[in-house]
Amino acid sequence: MASKIILAAIASIALAGCAGTAANPSAPQPPEGPARLGQTVYVDGPRVTPLKVIEDSRCPMNARCIWAGRVVLRARVQGGAWQREIDLTLGEPMQVADGGLTLVSVTPERRTDKAVQPRDYRFAFTFQGGY
Repeated sequence: MASKIILAAIASIALAGCAGTAANPSAPQPPEGPARLGQTVYVDGPRVTPLKVIEDSRCPMNARCIWAGRVVLRARVQGGAWQREIDLTLGEPMQVADGGLTLVSVTPERRTDKAVQPRDYRFAFTFQGGY
């Protein structure tokens, strides 16, 4: 009986030691998926927070346009001990630290019959290191 108690105590100590070696559970990483305005996401290195849509001149999905338009997003980018605000244009890589950060998609699509509300926007990014 005493040996079972000792083994249980040793197992508890061993498990507690394993939990202590994991990443700090009180500081979870930001999600990796598309981000709303004001939401921080992890993008293969840097953390990105969309702050404000500067321009959304995309051609509405239910219209014919001569020019496809563009989206310009102001975002806060953080990595380690640094952070800065940059303007990202949809599809154009921007030099950040040792790589390129690209705004790769913006949803929802624009429509002629309904304006996109700021709370509805979602932004996806990629980061290519080693530039």
